[in-house]
Amino acid sequence: MGKRKGNENMSIANNKKAFHDYFIEDELEAGLVLEGWEVKAVRAGRVQLKESYIYWKRDAFYLVGCHITALPTASTHVKPDPVRPRKLLLKQAENSKLIGKVERSGYTLVPLNLHFKRGYIKMDIGLAKGKKQHDKRQSLKEADWKREKQRLMKTTR
Repeated sequence: MGKRKGNENMSIANNKKAFHDYFIEDELEAGLVLEGWEVKAVRAGRVQLKESYIYWKRDAFYLVGCHITALPTASTHVKPDPVRPRKLLLKQAENSKLIGKVERSGYTLVPLNLHFKRGYIKMDIGLAKGKKQHDKRQSLKEADWKREKQRLMKTTR
């Protein structure tokens, strides 16, 4: 068989709420340290990123609040914790850059997307600044206008 062409990244879960609540200024891709039952559950699509966030602890960044529901066929001797902190795998240069931004500049790290890349489970994380309420309203107005404009263009043809 030949190599598969086209889009390598197959999306598993998206965090649409992050784009609503934050201005995403930069994106990075990171690996995750997962247990076996978590990999099986993620492959089955039993993951939710909605309320998750990323924080720095001692030596690495950790993903917290990401809910991975165990499959009913998971091993009987393992007691799965669906919301345990999961370590992110980043290069040291990326770690130090992100620490500087988060600690000094008031940025936040939010998970944006969970996807497969060459058989591995990867996560896109965003360097973000929080939106104020009026910014959220403005974003909604712009999205509504864009949708309305598309609809009008479609009907005039």
